[in-house]
Amino acid sequence: MKLNIGVIKGDGIGPEIVSEAMKVLDRIGEVFGHECCYTQLLMGGASIDVNGVPLTDETIGLARASDAVLMGSIGGDAGTSPWYQLEPSKRPEAGLLKIRKELNLFANLRPAVLYDELKDACPLKEEIIKDGFDMMIMRELTGGLYFGERKTVDIDGVRTAYDELTYNEKEIRRIARRGFEIAAKRRKKVTSVDKANVLDSSRLWRNVVEETAKDYPDVALEHMLVDNCAMQLVKAPGQFDVILTENMFGDILSDEASMVAGSIGMLPSASLNETKFGLYEPSGGSAPDIVGKGIANPIAATLSAAMMLRFSFDLDMEANTVENAVSQVLREGYRTADIMAAGKIQIGTREMGEKICSYIQR
Repeated sequence: MKLNIGVIKGDGIGPEIVSEAMKVLDRIGEVFGHECCYTQLLMGGASIDVNGVPLTDETIGLARASDAVLMGSIGGDAGTSPWYQLEPSKRPEAGLLKIRKELNLFANLRPAVLYDELKDACPLKEEIIKDGFDMMIMRELTGGLYFGERKTVDIDGVRTAYDELTYNEKEIRRIARRGFEIAAKRRKKVTSVDKANVLDSSRLWRNVVEETAKDYPDVALEHMLVDNCAMQLVKAPGQFDVILTENMFGDILSDEASMVAGSIGMLPSASLNETKFGLYEPSGGSAPDIVGKGIANPIAATLSAAMMLRFSFDLDMEANTVENAVSQVLREGYRTADIMAAGKIQIGTREMGEKICSYIQR
């Protein structure tokens, strides 16, 4: 099978970790008889340096022509990088928002799994995490506050800012359907998170989710207010299967879940449209403080590549093989600096990628 993959290595540690994920994909190709064809794309600060803007129309077109896109990290140090002297619409992260909108990437999937081998890295008490957890956060990605009208104005000499939060029922229903479909293949439970006691947008969200749930009678649905969900993630994370929520709530809750899992460097993500196309990226940032040191954790980028194999190419066996290889490396005691623990073997970015490749076989 020919896999046409757009690659956005991005900024910071992005090129380091994506290069290792590509090695893993190439190894999968060797073992299972696939051909990985890569198209290198620029976005974020790397694009600003070459093109003066964080995302060009050419890059959008090349991404759209790919079967899927594997991405690293976007952005830099806001305090020192000249990228952040530009107006907001020309800063690195603006490219990320634009490509999500242009490619209609409305469904963001961020799994948070606590590996048995990494329980020592989890900040929660042992009695809370003894049984581990495995959740999927489903975040609506192209609506809500991040894409609403915004403005700062002067009213009677007082600076006043507003941001518009808007959702329509079609936007809610399509992410809800995707959430129920994924839950049906997992543990058959959806926790829909909103702020329906205050916000009209959340009340519509709750109503549409309930309507959608009728089409999935085998999946249990519960509602939870976002503030309670934030507390429950640190009190009893094992209760969650699929968390379904809107854009800003999902942004916050998925970061919280990533830290509960022990390290944001371990967590992948996928952003999908209504076809098989998706953009796959690690959940962590560009980490400009460790660029070039060879210590960045490539596991999240590698697991993002596994998600790509599963959701864009329907290669479940290959995806499972990558995930099992990651688990095997951890069981053998190999760790990058961010997940290092007493008695384990610390290795660098490149070595971690090579170790994962070594465990990929039929």
